[in-house]
Amino acid sequence: MNLKIKLLTILFVAGLTSLFGQEWQTDFNTAQQIAQEKYRPIILVFQGSDWCAPCIKLDREVWSTDEFQKYAKDHYVMLQADFPRKKQNALPEDRARANAQLAEQYNKNGIFPFVVVMDAQGKVKGETSYKKMNPKDYIQLLDSFTE
Repeated sequence: MNLKIKLLTILFVAGLTSLFGQEWQTDFNTAQQIAQEKYRPIILVFQGSDWCAPCIKLDREVWSTDEFQKYAKDHYVMLQADFPRKKQNALPEDRARANAQLAEQYNKNGIFPFVVVMDAQGKVKGETSYKKMNPKDYIQLLDSFTE
């Protein structure tokens, strides 16, 4: 494949990614920078993606839905702090350490899932967890913390 086709392919895939759903950040500083630039709240999600049943339900019932993803793309900066337990899902050491630091600051009780709504400076506006809600109601809950 020549260079031109490779570049077009990369741009096409990147374009598709930006069209569909929100992008999850994994770095707090990056999330803060985006939140400041776009004047959006940060939604910090503490989850155990491979062991926490309510975390998996929250992902399936809210985060992964088209309705939530379309809304989040234009209204939130989504930040994920994952704590997988299975060896094959282990995070790089620097990511695991950064997630532990976030938990030390924002999730001292070790609740999973735990959702923290904050401003770009890291000031907590509200906290919640898994709730049996449809995406629209969960969006309203998250938005109520920033009003």
